Amino acid sequence: MEQLLQKIEQYKNEIKESIAESKDEVEAFRIKYLGTKGLVKTIMGEMKNIAAEQKREAGQLLNEFKVFVEEKFEGLKTASASDLQEDAIAEMDLTLPGTSDSIGSRHPISIIQNKIISIFHRLGFSVAEGPEIEDDWHNFSALNLPENHPARDMQDTFYILKNPDWLLRTHTSSVQIREMEKGKLPLRIICPGRVYRNETISARAHCFFNQVEGLYIAENVSFADLKQTLYFFVQEMFGTDVKVRFRPSYFPFTEPSAEMDISCLICDGKGCNVCKKTGWVEILGCGMVHPKVLDNCGIDSNKYTGFAFGMGVERITMLSYQIKDLRLFSENDIRFLKQFAPVT
Repeated sequence: MEQLLQKIEQYKNEIKESIAESKDEVEAFRIKYLGTKGLVKTIMGEMKNIAAEQKREAGQLLNEFKVFVEEKFEGLKTASASDLQEDAIAEMDLTLPGTSDSIGSRHPISIIQNKIISIFHRLGFSVAEGPEIEDDWHNFSALNLPENHPARDMQDTFYILKNPDWLLRTHTSSVQIREMEKGKLPLRIICPGRVYRNETISARAHCFFNQVEGLYIAENVSFADLKQTLYFFVQEMFGTDVKVRFRPSYFPFTEPSAEMDISCLICDGKGCNVCKKTGWVEILGCGMVHPKVLDNCGIDSNKYTGFAFGMGVERITMLSYQIKDLRLFSENDIRFLKQFAPVT
């Protein structure tokens, strides 16, 4: 027992004088004293040579010695890390510019949608929103779509329930119906939001996309009011050099109806794959609100008239930034997204 005490004191004195100026020296200390073949484990093995009546006292001494070595090791680690940090600071050139943090950017869809909202806000349109899960009345029936209309086909619509019908809205026209049912006239709103259609995903189509629809209901609203509103939008969105044309069309909820085209921004109207060699690109559908739609919402169609329009935000964004693949907007590729800044 006396011999063990002398060894422990000798080792303690040796360990107290130990220093480590690098990570390698700290590791060497650990291996020498605390490793699987280190001094602590070796001296612990001498317990077998201690008399039985002294084993308890010897075990306590050995545990205290082990704690002493471990504390010394932790101190060397801390001192070494501090020295390395001081050396790094001493070698640092504080005159160099700092490393700039990368910052996020708005999604191109959000940029264009906000600009569309801003343009119509200047014309007095307020924003209205509604649920993405809709019933048949607000999504179809109130909009004068008969039961056998192709838009009701399961090929086009994501149905959640049948009888009664609940579905993912196929357009934000359902928001217009909800606003008209409130009966607060005149009504001048735009309805931005995500819509869903059961379509094959490709460079030109997706199963979900974003729309901005507009509605103006008041007395003596005419098609001329609609045209001038949309002329203003196009010039603010794409510039005064863009050409515009209206083509007759058909929608169950408007009469008369039209589609509006603009000259292709990618080929300047000369013809390319995007405009299918025509020099024109369709950007929205529009028309005068059908009297039946007004009546369905409790609005006197003999007193009030109105116009409506709707556009896909992705289409406007593709034209603004000259992007040719719709799928890029939903793939979340940071390399694609970080290059966008607001369109001025």
